[in-house]
Amino acid sequence: MKFSQLYAPSTKETPKDASLPSHIFLVRSGFVEQIGSGLYNFLPLGKRVLDKIRAIVKEEMDKAGAQEVNLSFVTPASLWQESGRYNVFGKELLRFKDRKENDFVLGPTHEEAMVSLVKNKITSYKQLPLHLYQIGWKFRDEARPRFGLLRCREFLMKDGYSFHKNEEDLTREFDLMYETYSRILKRMGFDFRAVEADSGAIGGSGSKEFMVLAKNGEDDILLCENCDYAANIEAATRAKKTCDKERPEASYASKFHTPNIKSIKELADFFRIDEFYTVKAVVKKAIYENESKLVVFFIRGCDDLQEVKAQNACKALELIDADESELLNAGLVPGFIGFVGLKDIDFYLDQELENEKQMIIGANEKDYHLVGIDVVNLNKDRFKDLVEVKENDCCLKCGAKLRKSKGIEVGHIFKLGQKYSKAMNAHFLDENGKTQAFYMGCYGIGVSRLVAVAIEASHDEKGCIWNQTLAPFVIDIIISNIKDEEACQFAHQIYHQLQDLGIEVLLDDRNERFGVKMNDFELMGFPYALVIGKGLQNNEIELIQRKNLSKEVIKTEHIVEIIKKKIL
Repeated sequence: MKFSQLYAPSTKETPKDASLPSHIFLVRSGFVEQIGSGLYNFLPLGKRVLDKIRAIVKEEMDKAGAQEVNLSFVTPASLWQESGRYNVFGKELLRFKDRKENDFVLGPTHEEAMVSLVKNKITSYKQLPLHLYQIGWKFRDEARPRFGLLRCREFLMKDGYSFHKNEEDLTREFDLMYETYSRILKRMGFDFRAVEADSGAIGGSGSKEFMVLAKNGEDDILLCENCDYAANIEAATRAKKTCDKERPEASYASKFHTPNIKSIKELADFFRIDEFYTVKAVVKKAIYENESKLVVFFIRGCDDLQEVKAQNACKALELIDADESELLNAGLVPGFIGFVGLKDIDFYLDQELENEKQMIIGANEKDYHLVGIDVVNLNKDRFKDLVEVKENDCCLKCGAKLRKSKGIEVGHIFKLGQKYSKAMNAHFLDENGKTQAFYMGCYGIGVSRLVAVAIEASHDEKGCIWNQTLAPFVIDIIISNIKDEEACQFAHQIYHQLQDLGIEVLLDDRNERFGVKMNDFELMGFPYALVIGKGLQNNEIELIQRKNLSKEVIKTEHIVEIIKKKIL
């Protein structure tokens, strides 16, 4: 491709709503353009990268035995109503009516549509397992689209769905997809981790997120310093926390006057103990499909509540903060809430509190706390994993310290089990002739998102830094002076030689100043630039590596062989 014919409108101006490097550089370098809130067009350079990512994903999925399909972008609402998700998915699901007043949705994900595709067609265990996938556009009506391609409303996604006769075979496919996703990301050159994750609105019994490590990552993840444990902060677990400070001792449980002591710090200072031995109450309003109610979560005073875990514990659609008037109307005493004698209010305790001794908790009475409380004789169902795991907590697997890192989610694999197949009456006959609901898996990877992730993982202050696998062009031949006929002739000669070798090469033959061409090379981030300038008189040209902007002077007779060694 000749640069004079390439449509790549670069600009020096930073998009007004852009804060992340990927958003800034992809727009400035003419890879994408924004046409609306969370909506982007892919221009030729961006489309070349997108196609490379898509090809790698397709190749690895096909190798794994999955079969590609292409489902409608528009899905009848009746399928979502059948699964039970139509009213609970949230406002991200764009619902609309056609001219005949029929209800439809723009698919943010395709579990329902894929179940419908195989329902009543796969009828025997002999036809299983089956894995179907597509690489297609999705739409989620994000409340606050931001960060360019990382949080937009329309995006290209690979979503796959597998069907199995039992849990064991589902686990086999889940493990295969773990390996397949790992190969995909390795081929693209990413530093990534597969982490334990919350299943969210998709549901299911187990899931893993694939996170590319990047300092601008939108997710906090915890990594063990010793073993392979890694988890999203929403799903992270830890070894039970301990404290070497002296435990308070009371001869018996009793009520203690604590005037105006409302915070955990004030409480610990008052009794001269560590916050570890206190119990904190966090009240939230839980939103359900047809009601809302207050729920109290009890955790150690030294811990913080992890809201996704809390939401899962009480099975709410959403948790929001409750104001003080709502607490008072419910009979709760702000600052002095405890689980002993708590009536007519749902409550849960963190699992690490079970069987703890000599704790200090609120007495459900203004200016009073209970001391010497043993956390016993409570219903087992009240104990849940509620705490936010933090850096320097200990790994549950090996006991080593956990460290925090930033990551960007690029893929997610789920064990859905029978959630959707049971809801939609999708069945088959097993070996014994009995009707069974399919066991399902779901596997997604953000194809268009990976374009932005590549830049978040590799850039500098000048622009993009593409690796060879994903770069739209691997080498940019820059003619420093377009009026130099000898330089132009030599550049075209090298250009054709490299093309014949199958190397993706861009020839910058524009009638522009040399500085403009170099700025575009640095902004667009091609792995190499070959500068043909005055040195040609001495049979020398300059090879620049974009990664570190190192320069190498090469004799003209050696240039093709050197490029072949570096690239092929």
